[in-house]
Amino acid sequence: MALKTVHVSDVPHLDQVPENATIPLYSDRFSKVNEGLATTFKSSKFLVIGHRGNGMNMLHSSDRRMKAIKENSILSFNTAGKFSVDFVEFDVQVTKDDCPIIFHDNFIVTEENGVIAEKRTTELTLAEFLLYGPQKEPGNVGKALFRKSGKGSVFNWTVEDDDCLCTLQEAFQKVDTKLGFNIELKFDDDVIYQEQELIHALKAILRVVFEYAKDRPIIFSTFQPDAAQLIRKLQSTYPVFFLTNGGHEIYSDVRRNSLDEAIKLCLASGLQGIVSEVKAVFRNPGAIAKIKESNLSLLTYGQLNNVREAVYMQHVMGIDGVIVDLVQEITVAVAGFIKPEAEGEEETSTEGDEQIQGMMTRPKFSQRELSFLLKLIPELIQP
Repeated sequence: MALKTVHVSDVPHLDQVPENATIPLYSDRFSKVNEGLATTFKSSKFLVIGHRGNGMNMLHSSDRRMKAIKENSILSFNTAGKFSVDFVEFDVQVTKDDCPIIFHDNFIVTEENGVIAEKRTTELTLAEFLLYGPQKEPGNVGKALFRKSGKGSVFNWTVEDDDCLCTLQEAFQKVDTKLGFNIELKFDDDVIYQEQELIHALKAILRVVFEYAKDRPIIFSTFQPDAAQLIRKLQSTYPVFFLTNGGHEIYSDVRRNSLDEAIKLCLASGLQGIVSEVKAVFRNPGAIAKIKESNLSLLTYGQLNNVREAVYMQHVMGIDGVIVDLVQEITVAVAGFIKPEAEGEEETSTEGDEQIQGMMTRPKFSQRELSFLLKLIPELIQP
């Protein structure tokens, strides 16, 4: 696929697309909401966002919590919703026949005649995609579903509570409307996309969003810089965040290689915020002030966000929210250190409450210790 520069000024808004367009692109609701968009995204509270629902699946992990519930599933979203998460984050790709589906990996890994085989997710039709894993119809057996790790190891995708693969439309219809959706627009890092490919996929996603979102809070995010610019140009109803690992990996597209580049992209494209790998922020805490001065919001993701002390430090540093895998543990911890018990109030508990109260305990740091930690953390997190 050849690279063609995306000129976002040449891309029409959805309400400018001709009536005979192949895909219906907007509803009446769009034109009404479109006019009053705020240029910034600000939350009145520290946000906790469930990663792929109730947490991603790490099949090689010895931690049972990382293999408890199938990630990116209706079951996972609704389980996360039982706790005080504000949003669930999930990955959306578009099938060969233009249906937005929720699935993280670029390839479906399965077994055919005793041999492991891979098929690119976006080259499957919806019907083909839904044949993998558990099936909705009782008695039907789906095709085997495996997962390949970053190091190339293949694992049988087995979890304690499995669920069917799903579409974006199903998520809107089957998940509590009070639960916000952080929709990651998923594209393959190793593919160079032509602008029309990106536009086509984004329009398919927006069609579903505008038809089914109603009043549900929505955030768009993506690692793909051109997709970030385009989704902002194609709609102005929902905030758009640029995802970055802040330089942990180096890409040919320099816009992906640092927090400074992420800030530039957001300001140039009218985006509302950044979602950074947490280590990049801890390595460069000065970037938080730059991001805030730029009137941008800042969220983080990464394994450190499953450590309550690391989450607390981010709250102290002024970060707006965290994407986490251990949803129950972190939501309880955040509730504890954001709303600590009134001073002098007696703490009463039963034996069964001790574990929860332990998670809710606010980390105890003096101001001097906090200052020391803020200086020390960047040194500890260096690659």
